[in-house]
Amino acid sequence: MKKLFLMLLCLILILPFSIISQAEGETVIDVKAKSAVLMDASTGEVLYSLNENEKLYPASVTKIMPLLLFMEALDSGKMSLTDTVTASNVAAGKGGSQIWLKEGETMTVDELLRATAIASANDACTALGEHIAGSEEAFVKMMNDRAAELGMTNTHFVNCSGLDDDTTEHLTTAMDIAIMSKELLSHERIKTYTTVWMDSLRGGETQLVNTNKLVRFYSGTTGLKTGTTSKAGHCLSASAERDGLHLIAVVMGAQNSTDRFEGAKAMLNWGFANFETFTPQIDSSLFGEVKVLRGVEDSIKPMIQGLGSVTLPSGQKSKIETVITLSEDVEAPVEKNQILGRVQLKIGEEVISEYNLISQNNVEKTKITHIMVRFLRSLAKSA
Repeated sequence: MKKLFLMLLCLILILPFSIISQAEGETVIDVKAKSAVLMDASTGEVLYSLNENEKLYPASVTKIMPLLLFMEALDSGKMSLTDTVTASNVAAGKGGSQIWLKEGETMTVDELLRATAIASANDACTALGEHIAGSEEAFVKMMNDRAAELGMTNTHFVNCSGLDDDTTEHLTTAMDIAIMSKELLSHERIKTYTTVWMDSLRGGETQLVNTNKLVRFYSGTTGLKTGTTSKAGHCLSASAERDGLHLIAVVMGAQNSTDRFEGAKAMLNWGFANFETFTPQIDSSLFGEVKVLRGVEDSIKPMIQGLGSVTLPSGQKSKIETVITLSEDVEAPVEKNQILGRVQLKIGEEVISEYNLISQNNVEKTKITHIMVRFLRSLAKSA
């Protein structure tokens, strides 16, 4: 009886500790995969991560970068949706997911975009890449250059499709995928493709079915891209938006398709349940003008630079305190966009966001001619 009593006592002591440890410890989300990231698509803040910098094969999730370059080419006028693209033998020869392009066959940019974004067609993606860059090799260089610009330091692309049978160097990370996904989602046009469940080409002869099942079954889904190969396993960059909060859930190296979708849903559900996003409204009357010493103007009114969205745990917005630090004076000359102070948004001692207060224009240093003009004006007023 004593032994039984001691065992029960130990259980009573251990059980509350276990519950507290789980509640106060790190976030536990059921993601059965090699790596994962949950990112706010508006702010870029990482809300959850698992082995986020491990280099892995991305399979067709690769196509997020080509889709980004396609959107940028459309926005810049380098190509239009009605442009006609002729399939090369290289594009027509791509295996894996495809729309069975024939060498010499023509389609519009819009049709090839639909095939790439909805059905993950390797041949369509390659044809568009060649259309922009002249060759697949040149387009892959564009992909790697853009990745470097975005700070995707653990990424190297070998092709635009994600096929990895003949390479060990086509690698990226969950973090880098989240970064390029965020950049792609900044182009609203992409959602007209990534939110389509079913479509068709060639007058209905070729059916397109979205490889991302969340488009049909998860409320608020905005995209984005699936990928599967024997090396990569099952991968996914899933995005969804609810009540102004736009999230990206990246899953890499899941053992099966169910695990990748359930893992993404688990992250998205947790994010929507625990976070909110808002754009702070900071009253400019809270900060005054800055005196300019020896300038052609006596003072200058600063403005806030880069005021953007902020992501917070739900229910914390009312606790935000605005702290303003502003120089009393500044020596002329003052350059446009020169930093004059800063605004911090704080909850307790934690800084959740900060912005620079900058000069709206240039202020030249006072010259003898300016002094004479001021003197004459003062005489005129006194007269």
